[in-house]
Amino acid sequence: MQISDWPANERPREKMTARGAGVLSDAELLAIFLGSGTRGRDAVSTARALLAAHGPLRRLLERTPTELAALPGLGQARACQLLAALELCDRFLAAGLERGEALTDPPAAGRYFAQRLRGHPNEVFAVLFLDTRHRALGFEELFRGTVDGAEVHPREVVRRALVHNAAAVIVGHNHPSGSAEPSAADRAVTARLKQALALVDIRLLDHFVVGDGVPVSLAARGWV
Repeated sequence: MQISDWPANERPREKMTARGAGVLSDAELLAIFLGSGTRGRDAVSTARALLAAHGPLRRLLERTPTELAALPGLGQARACQLLAALELCDRFLAAGLERGEALTDPPAAGRYFAQRLRGHPNEVFAVLFLDTRHRALGFEELFRGTVDGAEVHPREVVRRALVHNAAAVIVGHNHPSGSAEPSAADRAVTARLKQALALVDIRLLDHFVVGDGVPVSLAARGWV
């Protein structure tokens, strides 16, 4: 049976139109991008097979364009569509920060760090540079490390902040283990960064730790 033969309230596009994208499963969302399935399978069945063999969704979408294109049911055109959708998400979140939402909507900054850092297999420490109205000036991945950690140099963070003429910064790093719980080392680095930036009148607004779930804000816990 083709998807067009399904009851209207079970078809992915109709469900999304009526109830919003959030009600769709990973397979149903992926099926909308696929448009059609492989021989003997509809788009939803093809998406389920892709996720079962090459997923979950995060792992699937972290693949390179060449790797995605080689998977059954995708090909170059669909792989490019999926990666373009991810880039649109990055730019959508960045556009909000450019309007000054980094401070007025702190979770927006957390979502941005998660979108940029969650896919890295090793720990990456990044900085979002902000102007006096807390609009984004730039985003840089400054330090990379092993699966267990990346060495952070406050002096380099200060130097890059001065290059951007930043009035404030938000920093963040990922935990490849998936746990977003800040470590004692994370808290120590935050304190050192805040002290170093204060010497040149730059505020540290927050430090996000990115894992598998919602990013953890050290400012929300009173540690910034």
